[in-house]
Amino acid sequence: MMTADPTKVSKRAKKRGLTQLGTLGAGNHYAEVQVVDEIYDESAASRMGIAKIGQVCIMIHSGSRGLGHQVATDALVTMERAMARDKIVLNDRQLSCARINSTEGQDYLKAMSAAANYAWVNRSCMTYLARRAFSKVFKKSPEEMDMHLIYDVCHNIAKVERHEVDSVVKTLLVHRKGSTRAFPPHHPLIPVDYQFTGQPVLIGGTMGTCSYVLVGTEKGMTETFGSTCHGAGRALSRNASRRKLHYEEVLAHLKSRGISIRVASPKLVTEEAPESYKDVINVVDTCQNAGISRKVVKLRPIAVVKG
Repeated sequence: MMTADPTKVSKRAKKRGLTQLGTLGAGNHYAEVQVVDEIYDESAASRMGIAKIGQVCIMIHSGSRGLGHQVATDALVTMERAMARDKIVLNDRQLSCARINSTEGQDYLKAMSAAANYAWVNRSCMTYLARRAFSKVFKKSPEEMDMHLIYDVCHNIAKVERHEVDSVVKTLLVHRKGSTRAFPPHHPLIPVDYQFTGQPVLIGGTMGTCSYVLVGTEKGMTETFGSTCHGAGRALSRNASRRKLHYEEVLAHLKSRGISIRVASPKLVTEEAPESYKDVINVVDTCQNAGISRKVVKLRPIAVVKG
């Protein structure tokens, strides 16, 4: 993002990010080897380079790691002072904010943009490592295996965009928390390859359920500022998942479905178990039925790596 200013990122944030480049991180971050299970829109899928059922894909979900976390932590301190100064009262004590054009607001947007750039580089590093791993196993180059990138997009981010509000086009700062950008066909901010399909929308399932690729729609642009969910969303808190589920049973269930998994910590197995999340099929169908995005392909996991 051109709005990034690394001088607004603290030394502690940079130190945390320095050793984490090219890593997944914990929580719901993952790298999955998937196969195409269903194709709903052959034209859009073909544009993405997806041609047949059974085609192998890799989906990587990760972000700005400790650097981004520290950027947010640092901003919370300065924004709380700004709220007291500007007499801003919120209805949730876990939230804080600053006026966009204040020094605190502008500093945060510049640091956040730098964190987003770090996240893109982080995923690029892991894409390189995934290609190298496949090359080593199959004795072919990534080009020979057509390991091209379909799309890379940030979520949990705020971006300055132009949208129509009450029949007037306005400049807005659109916050997408738990959602991702989903712009329609012919939008000037999406790549030329997707001008006729709409922006690819990546919706990850859990380590035992399917994921989807959708595309943005005009209705989504008018009703949700060009946004769609970026996952199924949790049904159980992490603590509740650890209390109710046993990691041996979750692993056995995944194995019975032909899914291999590598995970850093047993507690992550229960926290990220399919039962911990809402049904991604119902969530995606809701997005399609609401008209805010349109299904293109369904992907089934065969191997999962958790950070």
